[in-house]
Amino acid sequence: MAPRHPATRHPAHQSRARRIPARQPHRALLATVSALSLMMVAAAPSASAEELVVATFGGSFLTESETCHFAPFTEATGAEVDAVVGNTTQHAASIRAMMGSSEYDIVYLDDSAAQQLKNEGLLSVIDKDALTAAADIDPRAFDADGAYVVFMTGATAIAYNTDLVDTPPTSWADLFDEKWSGQIAIGDVTGTSGWQFLLAVNKMNGGTLDDVTPGIEAIKPLAQDSVTLYTQADQLIALFERGEIAMAPWYPDRAGSAADQGLPIAIAYPSEGAVGIRPTLVIPKGAPHPELALKYIDTVLSKSGQECFAEKKYAGPVNLTVELSDKAAAIVPYGPTLQDLWFLNPEETAANLPTWIDRWQREVTR
Repeated sequence: MAPRHPATRHPAHQSRARRIPARQPHRALLATVSALSLMMVAAAPSASAEELVVATFGGSFLTESETCHFAPFTEATGAEVDAVVGNTTQHAASIRAMMGSSEYDIVYLDDSAAQQLKNEGLLSVIDKDALTAAADIDPRAFDADGAYVVFMTGATAIAYNTDLVDTPPTSWADLFDEKWSGQIAIGDVTGTSGWQFLLAVNKMNGGTLDDVTPGIEAIKPLAQDSVTLYTQADQLIALFERGEIAMAPWYPDRAGSAADQGLPIAIAYPSEGAVGIRPTLVIPKGAPHPELALKYIDTVLSKSGQECFAEKKYAGPVNLTVELSDKAAAIVPYGPTLQDLWFLNPEETAANLPTWIDRWQREVTR
């Protein structure tokens, strides 16, 4: 299980940096405490508010989630949010390990992993009728069986260092240009950008979802020459900041947030089409607080929650009432860049992903 991130609480919550321990009875700290006092303490709730455990992504994604979603959720419900940070593969593994008795209330996953877990019977149905924002949401955001809901549109595109790269890249092939040897970073296949870059390169070289050999063969030398095969998205920030990398397959939302912090980063959408990402929210089977989980989802899907996340995190909104600023519209998949995205069928991805990961780990990172 991924370690807990010391998420900021709102308005005055205590941070946690590890799993919530099993609740233990309160113990007397002073021998002079009366038996009655001990009984009263033991009978008292272990916290003044309920706690929603949210397995999410780290870095700037978590930071803006705290502002746009955690804080208004807590203000509306009084419930605290405890964040567990990891990537999609790590969160999916945790759900499987919990075997239907989840410690998590809400989990962030890409749609292929959500589809896998749905097929394995490990997700609860999201009651669409309980969501006040449902009528404003693009109908395509909801899984047909209610197992998950897409809360934003993202992409794997090309991030580049504007201090090093004078001419913006226009193709995935630009990452293989020898002039950038030793200055490229790519994602590990266990992260979304990793397997999506593999598929983009595979498609460019004539491969199919059933045959990723062309992509594997093309990426092998690039992986050996890469500065890193990153497993967490924000690992790239320090590399860009120090000028150690010129380009990387990365996410427009992460790049936009980094640029706002003054880093020399811009996003280019390759002519072959960036790969579309549909991050989802799920409620695992056995979640401790399913009703609170629905309220959290409602907060994320609300117009204010979507507008805030679009402007601060550069996440493409699924709430159709949201209007983007010119700045956000230039970064998020929107208009022509949205139309050109290659969206993979989550059923096909879910069926093939284990094979792609196995081949990558045997042939690319061995």
